[in-house]
This record gives sequence, structure tokens and C-alpha cells, in this order.
Amino acid sequence: MKKRQNINHGAWDAVTTGAVEINDRQHLKTRIERGDRLRVKLGLDPTRPDIHLGHTVVLRALRRYQEHGNTAVLIIGDWTARIGDPSGQNVTRPQLTKEEVNAAAKTYLDQAWKILDEGETEVRFQSEWFDKMHLENVVQLMSRYTVARMLAREDFAKRTKEGRPVGMHELLYPLLQAYDSVAVKS
Repeated sequence: MKKRQNINHGAWDAVTTGAVEINDRQHLKTRIERGDRLRVKLGLDPTRPDIHLGHTVVLRALRRYQEHGNTAVLIIGDWTARIGDPSGQNVTRPQLTKEEVNAAAKTYLDQAWKILDEGETEVRFQSEWFDKMHLENVVQLMSRYTVARMLAREDFAKRTKEGRPVGMHELLYPLLQAYDSVAVKS
């Protein structure tokens, strides 16, 4: 892992400002103080042609990471966008076609470059790893979680309690999203 030449002592504040949760605060702080170059990922599902205000908040946070010498990895969720993010949804979202997602991905990137430093951003599409995945790999990934654990998620629990359906494809969404970190080594 590369070290930054000049450690910016304001990096801790820049990296943690606006963070809702930091799993291992001490580990992160130690790495920042050491001057380690971090790989920070952000995944966006291109489900509409335009990014929204919420996207700009996380894109600005990613830009702050870049300004402190960290590697920004922007993941275009071209697979998860086709499934539809079930988070906070009361109903199953309609599935999108590959063409619809790819068209939206192009406009997302055009808009993201208004905030991010394009030359310092690593862009990765989920299709790089998921298009190569075999059913055996999917089953192995799914075996790491239980249906009970998935249905305990607030969004799924609420829908189940109200008698609303939760599609099997929606149960895959959080697994695919988590696998992104493995795929990009962040």
C-alpha cells in the first residue's frame, strides 16, 4: 500500500465528516495517521437518467477522500440496477433492461465528473465480475446468509408483516452489493 508523502492532519475530519457509521474507528484512524492510501468505494445504481441530490452528497464525500490522496472507486451497479434496490421500498421495483441501465450509466458518469476528479477515479462496472459468475458461485455466495437474516432487514420485515411480496431476486440484491467490495478489493 502506497504512503502519501505529506500527511494532512485534517484528513481524519475530511474522511469522517457526515459518516453515519464507522465499523472500526480505531483501525481507520490508525491508517489515516500512518498516511496509508485508502481504497474507498461508492456504488451507484443507474436507474434513472439523472443523479439526485442524495447522490451529490456521497459524491462530494468521495471527492474529499480524493483530495486527501485516497483512491476513489466508483462502482456502476449495472447488475443491481436491473434488480432494483429494495431498501426502504414497500413494493417490488420493476426490473430494468440492460439497455436502460447502460443509457442511464452514461449520464451518471457525465454528471459525476462535475464533482469527482475523473483522472483520479477508478470506474468499475459490476458486469465485469457478475457476467463471469457461474451458478455455482452464486450458490456459494448465497450459502453465507440465511433467509431469516435477510428477512430481518427492516424493509423486508415490514413488507412481510404487511403481507406484501418480497421477490427472490430482491434477496440477492444485498449479497451482490456486498460482493462489490470483494471484487474491487476495497
